[in-house]
Amino acid sequence: MNVTRYKCSVLAVDDDPTILAILAAQLASSFEVLTVCSAEQARGVIAQRTVDILLTDLQLPDESGLGLLDWVRRTSPRTSRVLLTGTARLEDAVDAINHTQIHRLVLKPWRAEDLLQTLRAAARGLMLERSHEELLDELRKLNLELEQRVAERTRELEVALAQIQQKNRILEQMALTDQLTQVPNRRAIDLIARKELVRRTRSPGPLALGLIDADHFKRINTDYLQTGGDHVLAWLAKVLNDAIRASDSLGRVGGEEFMVVAPDTDTAGAVSLGERLRSRVEGAGTDYHGQRIRVTVSIGFAVADIGTPVGYDQLREVAAATLKEAKDQGRNQCVVRTVGLPPTE
Repeated sequence: MNVTRYKCSVLAVDDDPTILAILAAQLASSFEVLTVCSAEQARGVIAQRTVDILLTDLQLPDESGLGLLDWVRRTSPRTSRVLLTGTARLEDAVDAINHTQIHRLVLKPWRAEDLLQTLRAAARGLMLERSHEELLDELRKLNLELEQRVAERTRELEVALAQIQQKNRILEQMALTDQLTQVPNRRAIDLIARKELVRRTRSPGPLALGLIDADHFKRINTDYLQTGGDHVLAWLAKVLNDAIRASDSLGRVGGEEFMVVAPDTDTAGAVSLGERLRSRVEGAGTDYHGQRIRVTVSIGFAVADIGTPVGYDQLREVAAATLKEAKDQGRNQCVVRTVGLPPTE
């Protein structure tokens, strides 16, 4: 590593001005050299600025060089500490290494090249340590940035997922909703009926299924065209939907035909529900382009009593048969039949 690229600072401490001058001359080509004659002056320099390497003699006029080294170890641990001495005893060297944790020990008299190599080695260690710390800082920054990006991306994905789920719910609702009348379509009302049949196997109870057909609807399409017919169907769905209970379900099964699924409804309840639906439609009307349109409906109900096993196809077939009876008997009426019982003469 090229130390001159970094120009490390060296603080030389010695009470002999001649030695300081020699040190300054020998180190100037590779280091920024600062010189002081006492430990007190050295403390003042280190308190005011960063010093990379402290090079101190063991014998100083105001205190031992070991005391200065120990102070630097505690107050400026990033400063590399080098002891320069020609009188050190073994005990002094042990103290310097164990207590002040010096990095290098240079004996007097020294060779200029040896001293330079020693200080350059210390400088390389400092630079490597600083480079390592800088890399760690950069790594921490990158990790933090990555965490932030991951968190931001996660939030974006959560928002996107919520939007997809919402759109899927809308699409699912659209797939199960008749677009003209805004009631469940045939697929949806079939599912509702089948679920009710499954439910009654766990919680036995009566179930009524009714088919409703608008009477003479072809005349409406003829007189008011398809747009008028669509208007009447949307109005009819609203009238029927307002007439059923909250526990009941109404769906459009095709053309001008609707289905009602009424849980916990026996024969008497189906008669009452069918008459309510029929009379609500008969007593109402809708305006289309300034003309009042009135319609009637024919209704057929199939009822599965408690304890009567029945499948969906069977129940719907009975409802279709009773609807045909209502039509054949003059329309604008409701016919109810209990599944498993013969039709009433």
